[in-house]
Amino acid sequence: MGERLSRARVRAFVGRDDELGRFEEALAGDPQAPFAFYVCGPGGIGKSTLLRRLADRARAAGRLLVELDGRFVSRDPADFERAAGPFLDVPGTVLFVDSFEHCQWLESWLWHHLLPRAADDTLVVLAGRRAPQPQWTADPAWSRLLHVTELEPFSEEQARSLLAAADIRPELRDRVLRFAGGNPLALSLAAAAGSEGCGREEIWAPTADVLRTLLAGLIGEVPTAAHRRALEVAAQAHSTSEELLTAVLPEEDAHQLFSWLRDLPFMESTHRGLHPHDAARETLAADLRWRAPNAFETMRRRLADEYLRILREAPEERVWTVTDELFYLFREGATLARLRSWSREDEVHDRPLHPDDMHAVLRMTEETEGAASAELVRYWARRQPEAFSVYRLVSTGRIVAFTARLALPAPPDPQDLATDPVVAAAWQYTDAVEPVSPGEHIGVSRFSIYPERYQVPSRVIDLSSSRAQAEAARARGRAYGFAVYRDAETWAARVKGTLDDTGARPRVGDHTYGVFGVDWRRVPVESWLMRFISATDEPVRSGPSPVSRAAFDQAVREALAHWRDAGAFAACALMRTRLAADFADPVDELRALLRRAVDELAGDPRGVRAREALAAGYFSGAPTQEAAARRLGLPYGTYRRHLRQGLDLLCEALWQQELHDPR
Repeated sequence: MGERLSRARVRAFVGRDDELGRFEEALAGDPQAPFAFYVCGPGGIGKSTLLRRLADRARAAGRLLVELDGRFVSRDPADFERAAGPFLDVPGTVLFVDSFEHCQWLESWLWHHLLPRAADDTLVVLAGRRAPQPQWTADPAWSRLLHVTELEPFSEEQARSLLAAADIRPELRDRVLRFAGGNPLALSLAAAAGSEGCGREEIWAPTADVLRTLLAGLIGEVPTAAHRRALEVAAQAHSTSEELLTAVLPEEDAHQLFSWLRDLPFMESTHRGLHPHDAARETLAADLRWRAPNAFETMRRRLADEYLRILREAPEERVWTVTDELFYLFREGATLARLRSWSREDEVHDRPLHPDDMHAVLRMTEETEGAASAELVRYWARRQPEAFSVYRLVSTGRIVAFTARLALPAPPDPQDLATDPVVAAAWQYTDAVEPVSPGEHIGVSRFSIYPERYQVPSRVIDLSSSRAQAEAARARGRAYGFAVYRDAETWAARVKGTLDDTGARPRVGDHTYGVFGVDWRRVPVESWLMRFISATDEPVRSGPSPVSRAAFDQAVREALAHWRDAGAFAACALMRTRLAADFADPVDELRALLRRAVDELAGDPRGVRAREALAAGYFSGAPTQEAAARRLGLPYGTYRRHLRQGLDLLCEALWQQELHDPR
């Protein structure tokens, strides 16, 4: 079967001759060939397809393969190292890491600590959307060992070869090419649909909804209502396993549905299940939300119910990721936007407190909260060391933060009350509202110390909150849960509707703290979590529903690409964002807004060259990027670098307007 799959990939594979040739040289042991290959480019450009082809070549050469997916890599470098074990121990192993942008925080650790310990004759191939950090390509030690490839769209000849191999009717190929350009994902979806999916001429009209139309042509009529519900699961869940389908669609044949999903060309398989390609997920989810909003919401609730069941019943090692999977369903909700950072910058992982960590923990506490608070940390570390979690940067291993989640049984210990004013205030609140009975206990998220991002939404608070909520769901006899924040007024607004402000403002040293709580006896954890993740107390602005950041960036690039085609520009996805809401003359005013945003980039020293590259590439009438580079008198590679930076800066500026102030 592996040989049949490999032959099928060879028949369908188009282009990338340079990348294949360089990799073949490395497999053959050429001493001048690179040791590390880094493939980068935007979503849908063909990175995963190229990696699978390289893996086939390595397998045919008799190499041992280790294949990892960045979407499902642990935050702990030790877990990555265990998964990549043969790469360190078995000569000739080839390590592949796809979707590297999802674990980019590992990059410095890889170059510094893992790759230098590789076994003899090994190779490594990384693929992600972002280019590697420039210090690695500039490092003399790595420059001869690292080969970086930025994948480009297919040429017209390559695109025609792919469509011909897929038996797309000749009379339709020109329309498909105009529709999909050289984007490998769009072309592959069109090829998978085949001519039967292309019978109506308008399918290949060059509209803005490229992937949506392609998905419609590809899927066609979904076989049954059960298949449609399975698509609704895959569009929303972070990853879809057969077990998850069984749980949320108990009346259906989950095995048959999972097999059908697995065969869809935009689905990717990982050790945790299936997930659609990023662009396909956004398109499919938007289409489902528009076409069947009630079914979309019903399925989201079913998934949430299943994740909540896992919180209570699953083995402990499964629990710590499930709150993140639950929150992923509601990542655009108002409350989560206030309380969670969603950032993977400076990614951290947590470990139990070790005695050797105490010096750093006390130093961070004294730096942020003072000596009196440091003494309380010392006190609780002696009383409940198991309550402390220490957070290290994945990239360097440096300790950057710690948290402490105390479990305090009733009746309270008089020594605790006399020592810690914050804990005393929490117990006083319970006595005033509804006392805690013997055999019950309270939970207090007592410390959250991250000096570089002190008590603002961050990955540390994300992870600590997820653990606290999972502990509350699994604990027996927990009467109350409390959270403690120094900036009480700010956090009172953030937690409004999810935690009650007790009104207590205990003082420790030079600082006062706000204490916020929930009575778990009155509000079941499941009900509270659903209220927490779906709260909509913030006013909703007029205009279209928000799009994801990835879809928004794609819409900006699409609008620029259609700048000189008025009809295509009028149909582009950016017209349906908040930027264009309530325009009297949407086309002209959106064009003016884009032009103004590009010109404003020159106000930032980083944006001067970027602004010139964007103007030359999209507004000047230059027929190709090479022509735009010549107009600016720049080498093509330099021009491409400025253009990429310009697109990144422009998308960020427009996204901030989309979120906060479209005008």
